[in-house]
Amino acid sequence: MRTAEIIALASNKLQGLRGHEFDVLEVAKPVSPAAAINLAKIVSKLSPLVGNLIEFNTCEYLNEFPEFGGWGHWHRQDPGFPDTVFRGKVTPTPGFEIKAWFPLATEITARFKDSQNHFADNNTYVALLAWLPEFLIFGKPHVADIVVVSGASVAKARDDHYHNPPDYLVIEPNDTAARTVNLQQTNTAGYKFQGTAPQFAKAEALVAGWGPQGRAYLPMHDYQVRLAELMARFPYRLDTNFAKIDRIAHPEIEAFKRRTYGTVLHGRTIGEWNRLLSRGGETAVALALADAFDIREGDGDSVVEP
Repeated sequence: MRTAEIIALASNKLQGLRGHEFDVLEVAKPVSPAAAINLAKIVSKLSPLVGNLIEFNTCEYLNEFPEFGGWGHWHRQDPGFPDTVFRGKVTPTPGFEIKAWFPLATEITARFKDSQNHFADNNTYVALLAWLPEFLIFGKPHVADIVVVSGASVAKARDDHYHNPPDYLVIEPNDTAARTVNLQQTNTAGYKFQGTAPQFAKAEALVAGWGPQGRAYLPMHDYQVRLAELMARFPYRLDTNFAKIDRIAHPEIEAFKRRTYGTVLHGRTIGEWNRLLSRGGETAVALALADAFDIREGDGDSVVEP
């Protein structure tokens, strides 16, 4: 099979994770409505741990399918990019970057910084999984929804969304191909203009001289030289919020978010649960959780069981 065929087959198989429960840990039912409120406030802190467990188990899940046999096997890279690669007879190497999202949090906090240049062969895709405990705040991790999109499309959407010279610049990493793999740089960075109004006017005039297409982002060296001139002549600051997936306006990811928030779970949509748990008063939250999950005094121990 070719790279595109492996990616397409794996993407189709990954859709089978929708509704899947990962038997990797379990949060016990809270002992009372008050304990449920406290658990609802902190359960999102499990997300980094669950995300890593989902990455590992997704790799194992793909290796269960015989269709990949004879061509290679899925291998988890830790550390490394992407998270999961297909090692075998297929080149260029197919791979998936796996991102876990806890939709009761405020936003998709995962970032995607890799340069467009990293996806020239379109062999790396992003699998974004929305997960919740099976009983919203307790139980085993449950995959509410999943979307698989081209990594190249995510990188382009990010750059098109952020890049707006001279006000905001997306800067490519330096050429580090001669370094060992662990020292090579592939991440872009965002920089926000910090100069005065007169300085901004001068920067605007400089960008206008680039022509009608000069504001359109390009990861190529010649265009990056122009951006480097801006940064040398005017003050910019590094944007630490750059590249959050939730903010790049990628059409398929935005549709995935709407679909996830609209999914009905335990009598309410996930979006409604999100609003209730993040903005509702403690009394309203306690009543809703007690009613949905029959949480009464003395129901059990509120602990995390491996």
